[in-house]
Amino acid sequence: MSGDIMVNITRAADLAVVGANGGVWVAAVGSTAPTSPLDQPVSPWEPLGALSDDGLTYGFDEDSQEFTPWGLTSPFRTQITKSVRTFGFTVWETSRVVVESLQYRLDAADLVPDGEGLTRYAETASPSPDRRAFWFLVIDGDAYKGFYVPQGEINDRSDVTYKQDEMSGYEWTITTYPDEAGNTVYHVDKVPATPVYSGS
Repeated sequence: MSGDIMVNITRAADLAVVGANGGVWVAAVGSTAPTSPLDQPVSPWEPLGALSDDGLTYGFDEDSQEFTPWGLTSPFRTQITKSVRTFGFTVWETSRVVVESLQYRLDAADLVPDGEGLTRYAETASPSPDRRAFWFLVIDGDAYKGFYVPQGEINDRSDVTYKQDEMSGYEWTITTYPDEAGNTVYHVDKVPATPVYSGS
């Protein structure tokens, strides 16, 4: 029909990401960052093991202030006043030493079993900050998304439930903090090439 505009909408399913698999690693602040999501992190990076099937949540918490000039009804400038990135997940391998050390803000050396195989530790009423470096990985087939957090800390822990028909786990939210360069999260992705539209 004369005057109609034909729009060719291209879609590529392999450019959509499903968080099918992945993992989380932790190391001391200042540890050398992983350089590729295709490589297995090595020591001093330690894996946190199996995560719940809720996967990984990458959170954005931002506030802004709008400035509207006298005589106008819409703002002519917006200033970001808060910009925080978080990562949320639930670890299921709660008996791992590194997982216990994160949950209770303890050094791994404090969780070494004694001669009877018993691990003894106490929770303080006045915990100290416990910032660490984190590496988050999301895998979907041949697509990989890596997130390096130079400084992160668990700022929210959920209740822990022990019951017969439910897997116990530690549900955490990690808050990121800026490094010396002012960055909170570094991204390293390996994604399929974007198809080129050739027209018709």
